[in-house]
Amino acid sequence: MVSFSLIHSATYFPSHSEPHSSFTVRCTTPTTPPPAAPPQKHRRSDENIRDEARRRPQLQNLSALYVPFDPPPLSTESYSLDEIVYRSQSGGLLDVQHDFAALKRYDGAFWRNLFDSRVGKTTWPYGSGVWSKKEWVLPEIDDDDIVSAFEGNSNLFWAERFGKQYLQMNDLWVKHCGISHTGSFKDLGMTVLVSQVNRLRKMNKPVVGVGCASTGDTSAALSAYCAAAGIPSIVFLPSDKISTAQLVQPIANGAFVLSLDTDFDGCMHLIREVTAELPIYLANSLNSLRLEGQKTAAIEILQQFNWEVPDWVIVPGGNLGNIYAFYKGFHMCKELGLVDRIPRLVCAQAANANPLYLHYKSGFDRDFNPMKADTTFASAIQIGDPVSIDRAVYALKKSDGIVEEATEEELMDATALADSTGMFICPHTGVALTALMKLREAGVIEANDRTVVVSTAHGLKFTQSKIEYHSRNIQEMACRLANPPVKVKAEFGSVMDVLKEYLKNNESKW
Repeated sequence: MVSFSLIHSATYFPSHSEPHSSFTVRCTTPTTPPPAAPPQKHRRSDENIRDEARRRPQLQNLSALYVPFDPPPLSTESYSLDEIVYRSQSGGLLDVQHDFAALKRYDGAFWRNLFDSRVGKTTWPYGSGVWSKKEWVLPEIDDDDIVSAFEGNSNLFWAERFGKQYLQMNDLWVKHCGISHTGSFKDLGMTVLVSQVNRLRKMNKPVVGVGCASTGDTSAALSAYCAAAGIPSIVFLPSDKISTAQLVQPIANGAFVLSLDTDFDGCMHLIREVTAELPIYLANSLNSLRLEGQKTAAIEILQQFNWEVPDWVIVPGGNLGNIYAFYKGFHMCKELGLVDRIPRLVCAQAANANPLYLHYKSGFDRDFNPMKADTTFASAIQIGDPVSIDRAVYALKKSDGIVEEATEEELMDATALADSTGMFICPHTGVALTALMKLREAGVIEANDRTVVVSTAHGLKFTQSKIEYHSRNIQEMACRLANPPVKVKAEFGSVMDVLKEYLKNNESKW
């Protein structure tokens, strides 16, 4: 069978300025095109990314144990990570100790290249900013037991305008740990803890569920990761002391929520008693597993700076596990040859809940005195008897660190000021920014110092405090940076009058 095709062409003649069209009829013999190849699948139809992970080789002979935190030189006390234990024999805190001799078989360049090769991938479980450092977190856990939402890899934001305009700094950065699955840095630790619980349950250990006391963010992270793994979660919350956005997260994720007529410290006391009697695994930062995940934020900061060390890192502090986690991450990178120093650390506390600050001002010489925390807009750090006080003091001493505080007015003004430059931060970050401003004014932090402020939660979790501030609805607070909406009649003339006045009043700012 013969087919015909019609081809149009344009022919130019020298005697005419415009081309003439012509048509050619071409006779062709038909050919049958080859069948299209089926689209290439990313993997076999009966496989998923966990199946792929099972076939991938792993680094061998890496391990970690629980040991007493800051033990005496001759201590031999240790526990497998598969044991359910929260305190040492003396009643002190535990720490996760890695086999540094095994890790040092690989040099710093190896670890830098390995961690860099995993960033931004969907390979299980390395797409997570935590599990991309798996060998430094839980080296012996099976990839199949890991519960992850690919947390971490959070934005390191150059706070250009805030730094230049208000602090005369060109190298100010904000590590937005709140840009995460449940909106806070707690995801970094909870993926590790719930993964280990998942492993324990598969080993038929006596774990029925996981419980925590919370000021909001811990419960959100715990309930989400437990829901993903199908593990029951139990949450103790202080009634009327956390934001609605924080409260709704564990409820939505199916946690069993107990609203208790006490503060966080009271909730913490109760959950410790309950987990001692029932097969409920304790998820608070008393449990050192969470700090293994949280330390990866420090490693991530170095990675994002192409393994250059910042001069300062400022961390809000409540229960005080996070300041130690950052120290631990930086320390591991130095010990294993990825960098040659660690930054100085600053722990920032709300003045209404500042036991570490008071301890620091005494020179750490006296015995630590817990306090009854007063209400603060930085509700997640409204803690007067922090579990990790010894860890925090250790980290600050080892990093030549500083502790600073922020009043309620200072932290809310700092939050509003940062928001006015394009950020949308939580009050806890306002505490850290206040510490930065005070240290900058005192000349402790210099104009050219590369400084990182750790933002621990997303501003959307704390919209009510922002509404109250910008409505000037906070007693005994001037709310000097409030920016309330202006009510105007829906008339052209009225709108023009208001806009002209606005432009005139703000001309000098622009």
